[in-house]
Amino acid sequence: MKDALYLLEPGFTDPDYPNKTFYCWHCALMEGVLTSFPHLVQKLEVRRVGWPRPRQPIINFLGEGNQSLPVLILAEGGFINDKDLILQALSERHGFPFPHP
Repeated sequence: MKDALYLLEPGFTDPDYPNKTFYCWHCALMEGVLTSFPHLVQKLEVRRVGWPRPRQPIINFLGEGNQSLPVLILAEGGFINDKDLILQALSERHGFPFPHP
């Protein structure tokens, strides 16, 4: 099994904000990194999930209380759901360049 990075599908709507379409900027940041280094993406699984909850693919791994995205589910167990720590893990575990400080 590979590490799996779960991202929100862009272009979602939120009933609390009618007539607007959104993206998750943390997920968009991850998408930019993945696009910039496509040869490294093969080292992990990237899965995109719809915005509405419940997000069953995440619940299956992490339980109902951990549906926030982005999240990196580690192959050996555990997960990272902080954008900065995910970027660090992509660098350390999968060879992506490090973000400049």
